[in-house]
Amino acid sequence: MPVVTKRAAPSFASENAVSSAIVAPEIAGLGVASTVVAATVEIVPSHVAIIMDGNGRWAKSRGLPRVAGHREGSRAVRRVVEAAIRSGVSWLTIYAFSSENWRRPAGEILDLTGLLRRYLRSEIAELKQSGVRLRFIGDRCRFEPDIQQDLAAAERDTAMNSRLNLTIALSYGARAEIAAAARAALVAVRQGELECDDLGEDVFARFLATAGMPDPDLIIRTSGEQRLSNFLLWQAAYAELVFLDVLWPDFDQLHFNTALQEFARRERRYGARKD
Repeated sequence: MPVVTKRAAPSFASENAVSSAIVAPEIAGLGVASTVVAATVEIVPSHVAIIMDGNGRWAKSRGLPRVAGHREGSRAVRRVVEAAIRSGVSWLTIYAFSSENWRRPAGEILDLTGLLRRYLRSEIAELKQSGVRLRFIGDRCRFEPDIQQDLAAAERDTAMNSRLNLTIALSYGARAEIAAAARAALVAVRQGELECDDLGEDVFARFLATAGMPDPDLIIRTSGEQRLSNFLLWQAAYAELVFLDVLWPDFDQLHFNTALQEFARRERRYGARKD
């Protein structure tokens, strides 16, 4: 996957096995000096994907309802968008709501969908003004009609932007995505639009929800958990994985830069040898 040399960016407002995985050094009061915020990262990933984990534990540790953690987590989304823009990242994909999350209690689902409504209606104008293009992947048909309309409107209203490509995975599961792509490819073969022998990896990728997007160079997961949880399983084939021991609502520029610095230290060979 391509990487880009770091460039200055103004603030927000106005391929087939996982290559490596490590737990990044402790941060933010746990051992790494705050000067990392200002550290220069010479090699910046083109595409960063984030598994945002820890909202519930953040709220529980403070004696608050889970919705408070989700609400604070939405503020962290704003911070990571700002961090990505400042760092020169071109593509940012965040895992906001998995297909498995529908199994949660009805009250929590109502809280989450309510927060999604408010986010879409309060943030889109600023995202548009800031040059952010918004996309959504996942089974949006499971949401209420008004949310589906808001998702489509957000994509339409930001379609011409190119400063940052922000993709939000909602009601998303990688296995379901791959199965749907296989069905779509089969239909194309049956209709004579595609020869079966031509269905290689590159062609198959065109049927995925992420068609036209570069695969992630770096996947970050917060909260100390070390798994992908059904997120971008096809696309993560050669992504570098960084696991941070910070709950998502506390995630900020410091944590983002720590992950970028770890990425820059990795030697990416894609199965080849350099000797």
